[in-house]
Amino acid sequence: MDLSKILSVSGVGGLHKVVAQTKNGVIVESIADGKRFVIQATGKVSALADINIYGNAEEIPLKEVFTKIKEKENAGPTSVDAKASDVDLKKYFKEVLPDYDQERVYASDIKKVLNWYNLLQSKELLHVFEAAPESAESAVEIPTEKTVKTAKTTKTSKTVAPKAPSKGMTKTQTVRKTGG
Repeated sequence: MDLSKILSVSGVGGLHKVVAQTKNGVIVESIADGKRFVIQATGKVSALADINIYGNAEEIPLKEVFTKIKEKENAGPTSVDAKASDVDLKKYFKEVLPDYDQERVYASDIKKVLNWYNLLQSKELLHVFEAAPESAESAVEIPTEKTVKTAKTTKTSKTVAPKAPSKGMTKTQTVRKTGG
């Protein structure tokens, strides 16, 4: 499993891993409690592999942030609680990631990152962000609203041969357009 198969779903707390794809979305399983549910294509979903933290020079991939937290904590849980004060959270994050943009990364973002790290650490999933090369096969394609509409509107056309006139009747009338 890699970070592209671990999702954050807007409006639903925690992290979820992809179990299967459906025609209109994906089936996910909560990492915290193992409950499964379907996320429709219209849902706001972010794969952890696609999330970055604003840096002063460039954006920092979440994978790199998790790796730095893991190194600082010796693969254990974070030393600061996610419910700590904003000042403590920013101080901790500055120790872990000295080059993060303090103006654009809010305390709520730091809380979310720490919660995600602690969840992955408690479920012994820290290996998901170690140096596993990402390939095109491992990426999960979540159907978007546009691709779902395209799939629904595309139908196979059937060629139907015109019916032969019944016995004793000849076709003498042509079809005419009427109205506007």
